[in-house]
Amino acid sequence: MLHFAALFNLLDVRVKLPLNALEIRAAASLAMVYVLRMLGLFMVMPVLAIYAADYPDYSAMLVGLAIGGYGLTQALLQIPMGMWSDSLGRKPVIVIGLAIFALGSIIAALADSMWTLVLGRIMQGAGAIAGAIMALAADVSREQQRPKVMAVIGIAIGFSFYLSLLVGPPIGQFGGLSAIFLTTAVLALCCIPIVALVVPTPTATAPSGDTLPRLADVKQMLRNPVLMRLNVSVLFLHMLITVFFVTVPAKLLANDLQVELHWIIYLPVLIASIIGMAVLMRVAKKSSISNVIIVAVLLLALAMAGLAVGPQSLPVIIVCCAVFFTGFNYLEANFPALVSNIAPAGRKGSAMGLYASFQFFGAFAGGVLSGLLTSLFSPDATLIVMIGLCLMWTGVVKRVDASDVLKRYTIQFTEVHNRKQTTVLHDELSGLAGVAEVAVDPQVGVVYLKVHGQDFDIQRARTIVKNTAAEKTVEE
Repeated sequence: MLHFAALFNLLDVRVKLPLNALEIRAAASLAMVYVLRMLGLFMVMPVLAIYAADYPDYSAMLVGLAIGGYGLTQALLQIPMGMWSDSLGRKPVIVIGLAIFALGSIIAALADSMWTLVLGRIMQGAGAIAGAIMALAADVSREQQRPKVMAVIGIAIGFSFYLSLLVGPPIGQFGGLSAIFLTTAVLALCCIPIVALVVPTPTATAPSGDTLPRLADVKQMLRNPVLMRLNVSVLFLHMLITVFFVTVPAKLLANDLQVELHWIIYLPVLIASIIGMAVLMRVAKKSSISNVIIVAVLLLALAMAGLAVGPQSLPVIIVCCAVFFTGFNYLEANFPALVSNIAPAGRKGSAMGLYASFQFFGAFAGGVLSGLLTSLFSPDATLIVMIGLCLMWTGVVKRVDASDVLKRYTIQFTEVHNRKQTTVLHDELSGLAGVAEVAVDPQVGVVYLKVHGQDFDIQRARTIVKNTAAEKTVEE
C-alpha cells in the first residue's frame, strides 16, 4: 500500500541519467491507472462494515467475506494473469482486467443482498493486473531508469490507499455503498482509454525474470525459508488490516461519529503514523532490521489490545489507530524491499508474484476469520485472536536475515552457442569483484546479476558478455 521504499529509490542520486519523455509518460500514466483502480478497491473498506447492515441478509460472516473477498481471486489470479501478459500482450491483459474489475463494481453497486455484494467483490479481485502493469513499465523503460519508473508507481499505490480512507466516507454519505461502487466502476472504465491511448506501447519486451513470475521458479520460492517467512508475514499483516476495517468503523460510530466524518479521524491518524514510521526507519539504520520488525509487530498487537480491552472512548481509539498504522506502514513499506533483495538473481518476478498472492490471500483470510469469530463470539474476540497471532508472528520474523542491499543488472545477448559457453560465461561473471549471484538464461538471451554496487564494474561485466557471447545493444 504505502511504499516509502519506492520514494527512496526515486530520490536515489546514484541513478544519474534522467528519465526521457517516453519514460515520464509511462510512469505518469501507469501511476494514474494504479491510483484510480486501487482507489476504487480501497475506498469501500472503511465504510462497508457499517452500510452492509442495510441489507436484508446481513450477517457478520458475510461482512467479512465482502471486505476480504477480493483477496481470494487476486491471490489465485495474480500469477496466471502476469504470465498471460507474456503471450497475449501487456495492454490487452490490463484492459481485460480493468473491464472485469468494472463489471464486479457494477454488480456490487446494484446488489440487493449481501451475497450479491460478495460476488461483486470477488469479481473485482479477478481483475488482477498488477503483474502486467509492472511488466509493461519494465518494457517501456531503460534498465538504469527502471527503478525510478517503478518507484513512481509504488508511490501511487500508497497514495491511493491513504486517499481512499479520506474520500470513501464522504462519497458513501451521498448514496451508500452503491455510490462508492459506481464511482469505482467509472474510475476503472476511465483507465481503459489511458492504457490504450496514453500509456506507450512497447517496441520490445524487457527480460521478465525480475518482473514476472514463472511457474517452475515459484515452486523453488516456496522452498526458500527466508522468503516464506516474509510471505507468511505479509499474509498476517493483511489479515490484520482487514480485521481493523471490520471492527474500527463500528467503534467510531458507537462514539456518535457519523460515517461521513470518519475521515476527520483518519487524517491525523495517518499523519501521526507516517511520523512514527519515519522514527522506526531511523532506528532500523542503527539496529538489526529483524528487531525493528518485531517492534512493529508488537505495535500492532498493542493497538489491537487497546481496541479490544481499553476504554472505548474516541481519544483511546485514535491513539490505538495511530499506533496500528505506524507498525503497519513500516512493515508494508519494508517487506517488499526485503523480498526483492533476498530473491535469487533472475527470479525476483517469481518471488514478488508469490509474495503478492500471499498478501491478497491474507486479506481474504482476515475477512473470513473476522466474520466467523464475530458471528460466534464478538468483534473484540477477533481482536484478541489477532493479538495471539501477533505474538506468534514475532517468532516467525526474528530469523529474517538483514542482508546487505544488492543492486540488480540485466545484460542481454543474442546467442550462446553451447552449454560449455554458458558455463564459461557464468564462471567469468561470478569471478568479478562485487558479484553475489549470477543467472544465465540462454533461451531468453539474458544474464541476471546481483551485485554489491560499490565494488562492481558493469562495463567489465559487459565486456565479458561481449567476448563470450554476442551482446545485444540496449539503449541506455
